Amino acid sequence: MSLIHSSAVIEEGAVLGTNVSVGPFAYIGPKVKIGDNTTIASHAVIEGDTTIGKNNRIFSHSAIGTIPQDLKFDGEDVQLIIGNNNTIREFTLLNPGTKGGGSVTKIGNGNLLMGYVHLGHDVIIGDNCILANGATLAGHVELGNHVVIGGLTPVHQFVHIGDYAMIGGASALAQDIPPFCLAEGNRAGLRGLNLAGLRRKMDREDINALKIAYRELFEQGNPLQEVAQTLFETTTSEKVKSLCEFIKTSKRGIPFTRTK
Repeated sequence: MSLIHSSAVIEEGAVLGTNVSVGPFAYIGPKVKIGDNTTIASHAVIEGDTTIGKNNRIFSHSAIGTIPQDLKFDGEDVQLIIGNNNTIREFTLLNPGTKGGGSVTKIGNGNLLMGYVHLGHDVIIGDNCILANGATLAGHVELGNHVVIGGLTPVHQFVHIGDYAMIGGASALAQDIPPFCLAEGNRAGLRGLNLAGLRRKMDREDINALKIAYRELFEQGNPLQEVAQTLFETTTSEKVKSLCEFIKTSKRGIPFTRTK
């Protein structure tokens, strides 16, 4: 039995690996490359210079690699690169990069993009992230690894979200969220550490060090950049160093309320 449905359209030039399954009425463009054991469900559209790795599951009515939603786009060569073992659910929209942002949108490995998720142009996503239904990332957004974004949450362009951060559902995020932190609200602000996520992945010593650092950084009312620099120079915790380095290099600022 063929893995390619008779009604699917696969343009000449497309490259499909072994055991790739393509469902009814799917469309695959001439520059698309798809890795082994990937499944493409019915009515999915994959266009442009799009490279998809192995063992991905792409569900019905996804639109992948269609041109950026950017009025400056003028047909230049741009790419969308997707890694391995990702799940891309129904009605997702994934755009490639633009000349002004490096020309590449890149998705890592093991991510779950739920229904109606949109990734704008020049977005960079790490590994093992979860974006719930209706999460929307504007252009140039960057996510680390193990990030969770709740449903119906828009993220402003150029925002950077660090490893193991979590953004609550129905939030509106306009500034950078450091690694290991939890944010929520409209506009979204820090609410503490993402303890539920950290306890699944880290030992108690690292979590305790992050708790102390969080209090010093965000709850004592002292200048944030100065505290981050001091902690970076004095801590022995690599996790705390990562947190402080993120804060020192943030371009959009950190959304928190001083308590003193």
